[in-house]
Amino acid sequence: MLDGAARVDDLVAAVAADGQTAVAITDHGVLYGAVDFYKAARAADVKPIIGIEAYVTPGSRFERPPRREDLRYHMNLLAMNQTGYRNLMTLASKAYLDGFYYKPRMDRELLAEYSEGLVATSGCLGGHVPQLLAPDASGEEGNQGQERDYDAALEAAGMYQDIFGKDSFFIEIQDHGIAAQKRVLGDLVSIAKSIEAPLLATNDTHYTYASEADAHDALLCIQTGATKSEEKRFRFQSNEFYVKSAAEMRALFPDEDFPGACDNTLEIADRADLTLDFDRILLPHFPVPTGETEAAYLASLVLAGARERYGDPIPTEARDRIEYELGVIGDMGFSSYFLIVWDLIRYAKDRGIRTGPGRGSAAGSIVAYCLGITALDPLHYGLIFERFLNPGRREMPDIDMDFDERYRGEMIRYCADRYGSDHVAQIVTFSTIKGRQAVRDAARVLGFPYGLGDKVAKLMPPAILGREASLSQCLVAPSTDTDQELRDHFTAASGLRTAYETDPDVKLVVDTARGLEGLRRQDSIHAAAVVISAEPLTDVVPLQRKGEDAEIVTQYEMHAVEALGLLKMDFLGLRNLSTIERALELIEANTGERIDIDNIPLDDPAVYSMLQAGESMGVFQFEGGPMRSLMRNLKPERFDHLVALNALYRPGPLGAGMHTEYADRKNGRSEISYLHDDLEPILGDSYGIMVFQEQVMQVAQTMAGFSMIEADGLRKAMGKKIPSVMAAQEEMFVAGCVEQGYDERIGKELFGFIEHFAGYGFNRSHSAAYGLVAYQTAWLKAHHPAEYMAALLTSSKRDKDRTAIYLHECRRMGIEVTVPDVNASDSDFVATEGTIVFGLSAVRNVGEGVVEMIVVERDKNGPFADFKDFVDRVDLSVLNKRTIESLVKAGGFDSLGHARRGLLLVFEQMLDAAVGRRRAEAMGQYSLFGGDDDAVVEQPVIITTDEWDKKTLLGFEKLMLGLYVSDHPLLGVEKVLESMTTATIPGLIELDDKASATVGGIVGSITRRYTKAGDPMFFFPLEDLEGSVEVVAFPRTVAEYGPLIREDAILLVSGRIDHNGDGVVKMIGQELREPVLDAAEVVRLRVPATRLSRAVVDRLRAALRNHPGAAAVYLHMVGDAGEKVIKLGDDHRVEPRTALYAELRELLGPSAVL
Repeated sequence: MLDGAARVDDLVAAVAADGQTAVAITDHGVLYGAVDFYKAARAADVKPIIGIEAYVTPGSRFERPPRREDLRYHMNLLAMNQTGYRNLMTLASKAYLDGFYYKPRMDRELLAEYSEGLVATSGCLGGHVPQLLAPDASGEEGNQGQERDYDAALEAAGMYQDIFGKDSFFIEIQDHGIAAQKRVLGDLVSIAKSIEAPLLATNDTHYTYASEADAHDALLCIQTGATKSEEKRFRFQSNEFYVKSAAEMRALFPDEDFPGACDNTLEIADRADLTLDFDRILLPHFPVPTGETEAAYLASLVLAGARERYGDPIPTEARDRIEYELGVIGDMGFSSYFLIVWDLIRYAKDRGIRTGPGRGSAAGSIVAYCLGITALDPLHYGLIFERFLNPGRREMPDIDMDFDERYRGEMIRYCADRYGSDHVAQIVTFSTIKGRQAVRDAARVLGFPYGLGDKVAKLMPPAILGREASLSQCLVAPSTDTDQELRDHFTAASGLRTAYETDPDVKLVVDTARGLEGLRRQDSIHAAAVVISAEPLTDVVPLQRKGEDAEIVTQYEMHAVEALGLLKMDFLGLRNLSTIERALELIEANTGERIDIDNIPLDDPAVYSMLQAGESMGVFQFEGGPMRSLMRNLKPERFDHLVALNALYRPGPLGAGMHTEYADRKNGRSEISYLHDDLEPILGDSYGIMVFQEQVMQVAQTMAGFSMIEADGLRKAMGKKIPSVMAAQEEMFVAGCVEQGYDERIGKELFGFIEHFAGYGFNRSHSAAYGLVAYQTAWLKAHHPAEYMAALLTSSKRDKDRTAIYLHECRRMGIEVTVPDVNASDSDFVATEGTIVFGLSAVRNVGEGVVEMIVVERDKNGPFADFKDFVDRVDLSVLNKRTIESLVKAGGFDSLGHARRGLLLVFEQMLDAAVGRRRAEAMGQYSLFGGDDDAVVEQPVIITTDEWDKKTLLGFEKLMLGLYVSDHPLLGVEKVLESMTTATIPGLIELDDKASATVGGIVGSITRRYTKAGDPMFFFPLEDLEGSVEVVAFPRTVAEYGPLIREDAILLVSGRIDHNGDGVVKMIGQELREPVLDAAEVVRLRVPATRLSRAVVDRLRAALRNHPGAAAVYLHMVGDAGEKVIKLGDDHRVEPRTALYAELRELLGPSAVL
């Protein structure tokens, strides 16, 4: 990757256009592109030859040579038949699994063992034989620094000939116009003659067309981080690494000088006889009880589950649906698949691992529901089986499984134990260079300023339904009979086309970017996909190791794996399931009650009251700002509304205004109407709006007489909107309506109605399944807020911005969140008596081992009495001075009664004394005469009660925890600040690129950089109570406002939004000012009436009188009868400053100031 720039389709098209009959693929060290290449070649009627450019080490693959010159050589291996292909996969796998050292390496032992069915060549200039003839020529790691050694080259060639056989080892010759290649040609011909090996003329192809040499050079610059103008950089030594025609090759290698070199390519092509089978299904056999078939065993499990779900006897509707689904599943040969999934879900539940209620269209299967794979009754929710498994399509079912993210690895290990570790692997995935990134990359390697690439990238149209337009789609007008999405992309890209046609720099950048777009950038492990095979995987796919844990991963991506008939399953680690399970554990620890969250009522008034108020921050699927606004507008009252919300809150429906229309119809603000009365049973629960794809299918079935298979075809066609396909579907639909007794006019109107809505429809099964998870999280937040928010904070602890948002939500809810505490904290957040305590592992420099040691000691021997007791009891070999200093600054010892500043002054002295006491005990000083009377009397250390000021205290807290916890510089002034802004910082992501906004917050650490002219630029995070954003201040802004930009300063920043296309938002600061934070006209306090004791009221009066001013004070008293608002007298008017708010929060609680 970042080297090969030949696109497979272009490659085979070029070969076919030249009349060539075969082409080989030889990726470096891997078989990544083999299946895509094979399919493309077959489609172009060109014979595909699958091969690899192997890395061969001269020693053992198990050795790790210290000298680079001993690392590896190149060698081409080509599969001639099925045996050769299997051997090639085995070699590619073992090179990675056994021989990886910088690169996946084979050795002679492996080559000898797996040589059958392979043709080998001596390779390019990086090959073993050429390197002995021309050291240092290839730029690769070969025999660099050595002299030409013809005899050794002859010996090496003979050794490879002995391994592969006289007819299967070829001396490869190349001529890309490189001097070193010409220099070794004579020696290679001589060696071939000496050992009677055939010659083979090849052209190393790194791009398809000669015109792509420049784009390939740009790709190399991306790989190395260079620019094209740099002289001393890695580059190819010629521009001839393209697909040369047969005529060009024969001109380079005439038969009289290189006998048989070109003809031998045809001989290899004739010998190659490999067919990949894409029609078989390699499902593993599930181990069923003796005497049972898979189909019969599945049926027995389903019927047993149905009795649990529906009662005994099973209702007729359910039994009929079960029989139908089992028949389809059995006929399609998928009984084993369902048993495998059932077994995995059963294992997870038996182990107490939380699983999701289902995902995608699988929730439409009653078989899956009765097996416990899904948790929603498809009959009750109108979910359709054919949306999941269509008997008219020979496709593997696809049931995605959600697990508590903490146990995804355990589920994969169970799968490997169950079916064999050599039958199970994770799957590779590739990231490609998308259009916007290609533009930015091209601008950089061409030496243009960042701003030009950014400007051109932002001229590309926004993604439609998550799919980005390619540069070609932006520049080349699509045909009228094509996907509607392509036409929309082209229309939206007019600005890019104008710039391309009028600005030569833009044209150069875009043309270079088009050569990069779509190429693979890097490989990684797919976040979910796992393959399970009936036979050892290396017989079907090549393997590799990836990631920090050296996981076994396929070399084929998931579509290739599925095409070969292998079972691909998605094991998804869902963070929200982890949050639910943690919350349930905390509730059980606090109450002794284990809540059965899977059987809570779905009509809980408290849940819907909370959601109607838009108080859904932290609720799965429903926490975004616009979603909360939509819920306030919609006011959901039942589970169906939540399912619809999931479907409506997507770009298409939002853009069409369907969400607003749905809310208006639901709440009586708009009339509910139907094109025909027969639509009401189908669309009634969605107020006449076609929200779900399943409704499209039901309308087609009911009114046009479509079978469910035909209806699913209509659903798919509606999604693409290809005119010719739509015309055929409309003709069939209208004819079907007429056959069903409807007027032709109704049929046409109905098709138009479906066409309007169907493109926005969503999978009801998926909406319902995720709606259930959302409801469960909402129920926990409504009924057990402290435990749920503690679990939520734990799940987001690695995302400081998200944690800050949830901390703010806790303050809004009146939940106190305290700093870590050695006497109360666990590793993660815990909830105790309505208060959340930070986890110790959140403290900087405090590892999990330290946390475990503290917690174990505390649980075993009780709370720590003071700091001396702490250092006397813990293992000081684990707990070093830096760790203790971090705990002190984070407030970890506050509960022991020590001031942080006072403790920091003496903790090292106390720690040294504790070490001394332990050393003395170890030497027996305290037990020499049966007591410690003779021991040296240790003077007690006095810990002063002096404390830092609030700013220093919070500064250290932020440094150690990454956030403000016990307080925040903006608390108390947030309402004043909010009145001066146009957006919250998290809300910036919802604004359009280049939109103007004003936000307020506190300045973090400032980074200073300089332009080429030497002018300063500032980069700094601006943080409010809910998140942070990076602000960029260009030189002009720095010149005008530089003195205001200070760490910890509270600023208002006005500027424009900058989206980089990857979901990250920056703000270009244009105007900065310090807000006047004492300008509030009123102060509002909300306090539980039970908290207003005589003592508290007296202290409140005193606090107010200490800050006299002009602002009126309103007291919101909350009691059983509701909220009562009292305006205090004029003698209690105040000046609303930070100091006052700090006192009020300390007295009345962190969320008292509104």
